Amino acid sequence: MASATRTPLLDTPPLGRDDVELLKRDTLHQGFFRLEALELRHRLFEGGWSDVMRREVHHRFDAVGVLLYDPEHDALVLIEQFRAGAFDDPQTPWKLELVAGLVEKDESLESVARREALEEAGCRVGRLTKLHTYYPSPGACNERVTLFCGLVNTQGLGGIHGLDEEHEDIRVHVVSFPTAWELLSQGRLDNAMCLIGLHWLAGQRASLRAASQSIPPQGETDEE
Repeated sequence: MASATRTPLLDTPPLGRDDVELLKRDTLHQGFFRLEALELRHRLFEGGWSDVMRREVHHRFDAVGVLLYDPEHDALVLIEQFRAGAFDDPQTPWKLELVAGLVEKDESLESVARREALEEAGCRVGRLTKLHTYYPSPGACNERVTLFCGLVNTQGLGGIHGLDEEHEDIRVHVVSFPTAWELLSQGRLDNAMCLIGLHWLAGQRASLRAASQSIPPQGETDEE
């Protein structure tokens, strides 16, 4: 179906949850994650209702990612680990990523960011800035990801981290921003969280570095 009429997005009456009729919901698999089959129909932009359709939805926990950036040294923290979802990747199933983790019950997003930075990278986070909340794949998955930038000191970071009980084997890399940008250009940082975080940092990097240089070292004041 195609229409030649263009309507300004903000002038278009929005469709919402009440414009979807759920007819049936079946659980196909229940493990750490859940897979459901939905039978539903929804209102159409040009009026009326769609035919009844079946859609399979992967139910996941919401997640938090954190771009760990050291403005003083213009460096950031990347972690490397095996990813089952990339098992058939033609290059490698070991991926370079930002620190990230799932949100547990009654846990704030900020506390998840700080906890995961310590568990996965041995890193204590200073100021946190929220960047975006987004759906990585809303056509098939209900997961929402909230991405932060966390200011850190990268001196002494590195090594192998992760929790044994979660089968984590995580190698920590501290790389300069130009190196990270080159990795991005080469396709080595091939996940949404890295792409979003690095492009945000490219626009904010100068102001973050300027702000960090304006803060006197501990024990000093402007009057000294």
